[in-house]
Amino acid sequence: MNARPPKKPRDLVDGVLLIDKPVGLSSNDALIKAKRVVNAKKAGHTGTLDPFATGLLPLCFGEATKFSQDLLEADKTYDAVVHLGITTTTGDTEGEAVETRPVNVTVEQIEAALAKFRGPILQVPPMYSALKRDGKALYEYAREGITLEREARPVTIHKLEMLAYDAPMLTIRVTCSKGTYVRVLGEDIGAELGCGAHLNALRRIQVGSLTVDGMVTLEQLQAHDNPLSLLAPVDALLSSFPRVELTPELAARFLNGQRLALNREPVTLPETPGRVRVYHDDKLLGTAILQDWGVLAPERLIARPQG
Repeated sequence: MNARPPKKPRDLVDGVLLIDKPVGLSSNDALIKAKRVVNAKKAGHTGTLDPFATGLLPLCFGEATKFSQDLLEADKTYDAVVHLGITTTTGDTEGEAVETRPVNVTVEQIEAALAKFRGPILQVPPMYSALKRDGKALYEYAREGITLEREARPVTIHKLEMLAYDAPMLTIRVTCSKGTYVRVLGEDIGAELGCGAHLNALRRIQVGSLTVDGMVTLEQLQAHDNPLSLLAPVDALLSSFPRVELTPELAARFLNGQRLALNREPVTLPETPGRVRVYHDDKLLGTAILQDWGVLAPERLIARPQG
């Protein structure tokens, strides 16, 4: 009996890959496929997209995984097609139809309905979600025909606009805070209009400062001669933070986790305190909190400086 050949060792790959997730694939499955192609030792994604949804799925490899939480917390933008007149068990196309009503709404009525959902709102999470109750995901209860009481949670709809309306299909663009369920937003818009609704399609087009620019499909990744060239640098996740460049001596102390008093050092500092990205010789060292009086407190440090 022939022994199996040894597995190829994984590489220390650092960077960010913007995948265009297709319909029908889970976010974790997309991550596994991409990780295999780039042969990365460590990887993670930055916020789940439902299998029926498509679009921007940032994947983090190596040192970039240290900053993936920032994207989990970031605002996100979606294009969604709301199918008015039909409600489903899941709020999207994966569920069974529950009720059908006539759709007799005008553009003016739609605009008035959308206005009610802009800004801070309370949203009840759907039963078909991965939220846990007593250690069990809500969707597991739902599949057993059990509906549990769910407490409404505060979310913020920063922007909500109508892109097109061709009854019964309403296309909207929404920019929202973390924890927002666009499926529920679509259902709530349908309820406000009196006809009910579910999501026919959902596509994510922005996560934090990352957009669809540079996004690739899994097929393009797999067919590419040099897939590693498709990765953005680690600091692509941090582009919204001010930059601080340290001297060699200060960089060494920073990488040892020391707080630095920079008000008398030859370092250019942002005008206001807050989170910053820290460099030496154009290489990313990590992130820090710039405190009052020019004190730099290390936050997340890079084991392999990037640049």
